Amino acid sequence: MKLIIAEKPDQGSTLASIFKHKKQNGFIEIFPNETFTKGAYVTWAIGHLCQLVAPEKYEPGWKKWSLDNLPIIPEHFKYEVTKDKAKQFTVIRKLVANPAVTEIIHAGDAGREGELIIRNILRLTNCKKPMKRLWISSLTPNAIREGFSKLLDESETKSLYFEAYTRACADWVVGMNGSRLYSLLLQKRGFSDVFSVGRVQTPTLALIVKRELEIENFKSEPFWEVVGHFDINGKKYSGKWQNEGETRVKTKEMAEKVAAFCREKSAEVADVIAERKEFSPPLLYNLSALQAEANKRFKFPPKKTLDVLQKLYQKGHVSYPRSDSRYVTKEEANTFPEILNKLSHIKAYASFFPLPIASIADNKRYVNEKKVTDHYAIIPTEQIPHVDRLSPDERQLYDLIVTSLIAAHYYNAVAEYTTVTTLVDGRAAFVSKGKVQLEQGWRKVLKQKEREDEPELPDLKKGEQGKTVKAEVKESQTQPPKRYTEGQLITLMKTAGKHIDDKELEKVLTRTEGLGTEATRAGIITMLKDRLYIEVKKNLVYATAKAKILIGAIGQEILASPEMTAKWEQKLKEISEGSAVPIHFMEQTKKMVVHLISSSMDQSASWTFSEEIIESFTPGKQRTRRNTVTKLGPCKKCDGTIIDKGSFYGCSNYKKNQCNFTISKKILGKNITQKHIKLLLSEGKTDLIEGFTNRDNTFNARLILDEQEKKVKFAFAETSTK
Repeated sequence: MKLIIAEKPDQGSTLASIFKHKKQNGFIEIFPNETFTKGAYVTWAIGHLCQLVAPEKYEPGWKKWSLDNLPIIPEHFKYEVTKDKAKQFTVIRKLVANPAVTEIIHAGDAGREGELIIRNILRLTNCKKPMKRLWISSLTPNAIREGFSKLLDESETKSLYFEAYTRACADWVVGMNGSRLYSLLLQKRGFSDVFSVGRVQTPTLALIVKRELEIENFKSEPFWEVVGHFDINGKKYSGKWQNEGETRVKTKEMAEKVAAFCREKSAEVADVIAERKEFSPPLLYNLSALQAEANKRFKFPPKKTLDVLQKLYQKGHVSYPRSDSRYVTKEEANTFPEILNKLSHIKAYASFFPLPIASIADNKRYVNEKKVTDHYAIIPTEQIPHVDRLSPDERQLYDLIVTSLIAAHYYNAVAEYTTVTTLVDGRAAFVSKGKVQLEQGWRKVLKQKEREDEPELPDLKKGEQGKTVKAEVKESQTQPPKRYTEGQLITLMKTAGKHIDDKELEKVLTRTEGLGTEATRAGIITMLKDRLYIEVKKNLVYATAKAKILIGAIGQEILASPEMTAKWEQKLKEISEGSAVPIHFMEQTKKMVVHLISSSMDQSASWTFSEEIIESFTPGKQRTRRNTVTKLGPCKKCDGTIIDKGSFYGCSNYKKNQCNFTISKKILGKNITQKHIKLLLSEGKTDLIEGFTNRDNTFNARLILDEQEKKVKFAFAETSTK
């Protein structure tokens, strides 16, 4: 008999479902059939059934968090069964030991993690039986049958196991040593918390903190634009005054002079440049692209997208979810006509058929074997669901995947972009930009929001004359960099190579797909949230005081740089290709950790943190104490207490009597700290706060409490105009 070990219970059930079978406790018995002439057993892990053991399992003294114990580096790494999954491990061990079982079929997910999960279990059972590898990209009956008929030799995927095992051990060494190192050093500086550090999570966090500081330190500057409104032979349009390619004017006085000069003057069309542009349909989805799109459209956190996608995969409706490729093989492309024919009978997609292009099998934009790695792009399978039976979340994701495939069978979208230069009184040049969609093409399937700054322009010809109906001055402010959304974080991790200066290392990160893997990025973002390094509000990512403290302490250490990840990923890739040895990689990791410990201990005395960050930091123990809140002073509207509510300060009685007394944590660009609020509530005013910024100037002021209006107001000090 054969023993098939899947990665998850649902996958085990799906693999067995195409054969006559009987469910048992923790496994399924498949009766003899053409594929398994003597029958088979199907069992499963429950994800990561094994874990690397804790430091104290190697050395009892390592249990205590002490700088003297660092570095913690085991001579040999050990795995153990996680306590809550011991029952299923016992089932697997008994089946492996069963004399009737003569061969193991490794049916973990077809990727690095799946390779690691199943092989680790077999190592712990001391299995010596021969093994084959099931390697499939979807869980449809056809794919399962074909996969079992074309099993791989286990040696063909063993190098992936070596890579995943080495990655796990190296991450353990960095995490255990780095987390203890910075937690203990920062504890000495008064920050009582656990500061988790990781090979991927820390450089990712460093990029988030960098953006947070760019936003906080941004000084908004006013600028003005002159907008002219023209009438050329009854054709009306507007444009912006342009001087040496720049439409922004630095002073209001200058803008007003230009506007005054142009009013009611003659206008002539000096130039019309029309540029025709073609836009190819988007590539098919890999996991990162799908996570980014689902976040943009539906505000799905990346982890939710992966979870929903996994359900669709386990039901057999889509291909393998953790794919990093956006291409398919010709073999897969040849299945598209059948899949699309089935989709054409679904009401939601019927209007897109018949397709303009019957087959894309010869289109290298989508079909490229060289760009297919372990798996091809995420596509719908021939097992089409009853769409109305899918959950709302499943339906939305399935729709994205289906429409991306349909759009690939449409022609390019064609648009004409027009730039018109209008001369006022023969001197002042105004520029107008417009867009006309000539051919809708694939945009019929994937409707996208049009940019508001590209209106349609009338049909204008060079040399036409008219007049300036109106010239007005519009004032604006320079804007700080935008916060990342969760979807953009996924893209940021994938393209992290753009953030390092070394061109060779940049190429490495581009080749190795940036920080983390398709399978781990969502988990890293979830981890950063769980460990209170980031907060996500209305889909925007904020770095917390805890994050700023850790990244401030790490400073220029390579641990916070994508550069380290680039070097690691290059070596790990070489291990998976069989051209590098795990032991050499681990030696390099150990050297890096030893350097990190000695360097950080030497520099820790010189670490500096701003007063705002210190005051904004909430110790871990205080955070975890149940029902404990920071009381800042009495509410001025009722008998409640003002407390820190995370994104603002508000009354503790809100639920009781709907008291709406609140104070923002940021006023005109300045962070308002708990210390400010305590003074405001106890003495009616704060100390002088420097650097409030509004549209026209920067000023210093105290915040005062108007007792009658129950509002916070400014008590102005010196004003300095920008």
